[in-house]
Amino acid sequence: MKQFNIQHTDKSMADAIQQKIDHLNKPKGSLGRLEELALQICLIQQTLTPSLNHPCHLLLGGDHGIEREGVSVSPREVTWQQMINFTRGGGGVNMFCRQHGFKLRIVDTGVDYDLSNVEGIIDRKIARGTRNFLHEPAMSQEEFDRAIQTGCDLVDDCIAEGCQELCVGEMGIANTSPSSIWMSLFGNIPLDECIGAGAGLDSPGIQHKCEVLAQSLKHYNETMENTTENAIRYFGGFEMVTAIGAMLRGAEKHLVVMVDGFIMTACAIAAIQLYPAAQDYMIFTHCGDESGHKRMLDIVHAKPILNLGLRLGEGTGALCAYPIIDSAVRMINEINNFDTAHITKYF
Repeated sequence: MKQFNIQHTDKSMADAIQQKIDHLNKPKGSLGRLEELALQICLIQQTLTPSLNHPCHLLLGGDHGIEREGVSVSPREVTWQQMINFTRGGGGVNMFCRQHGFKLRIVDTGVDYDLSNVEGIIDRKIARGTRNFLHEPAMSQEEFDRAIQTGCDLVDDCIAEGCQELCVGEMGIANTSPSSIWMSLFGNIPLDECIGAGAGLDSPGIQHKCEVLAQSLKHYNETMENTTENAIRYFGGFEMVTAIGAMLRGAEKHLVVMVDGFIMTACAIAAIQLYPAAQDYMIFTHCGDESGHKRMLDIVHAKPILNLGLRLGEGTGALCAYPIIDSAVRMINEINNFDTAHITKYF
């Protein structure tokens, strides 16, 4: 696997940042979470005057072999249909990107459909979907390495345009299944407590999903050494492993990395398992409606900004949280301090 140089953020200027926040003309701590976010972003960028230039959103698409086992209520053709819909501006992700000024990149990392001639889709297809991890690893080592590198390359393209904040979303039918398994493996949580309805399974459907994933995990434990990289490669989708590569590259380059719902939190946890320092650069934006998402966030002691009951994916929860992150940056840059406002400091 590609090696990254990811260091914990340098905390040596934390006191100076906190002093600036405390000296703004407001009661100490009165802007709550905004103050915490401002401190984190200042540490990421190593500055007292942070900025959020050219925010970019990567929308990564891929299909999963495990979908063939009926673990999702949605058929796999929905993946490519939605990818085309995104190019026409008709998805939730499109609306939120327009609203908040994000540049959207729609990327085919492994959709089981020929999208190479569809205008507006970046072709980074590794294969037409992963293999069925009920029987074998979802991807080969070479495919895994390509997916990680694809994520890096996409982030480098964003950085070349001046990006300082990265948001990653996904489109991949059945990708709650690998996410649930990663949650179990990385969080040491019983598998059946990690499995939910996904896009809308009924109770018999959830039971079937539990049985398929339990058998898949059993086969993995019998045939593979349980390492973080093996778990990622055995169960992950191309869009998910590309997201991990993007998150790690974003951390390496000191970007603010916004993490969305259940799927992207699973990817973030996988990235943190590989490089614990990567978490310093992540803002967990939303606790979704998927069963177990809060428990997944608890694995890394993350405190999400929003809890709107969303479970759409696509990065929409993160995009919804962007104005709050923007407010945190505006707070530290634009609110007068007690001296310039000529107000007596009363604490």
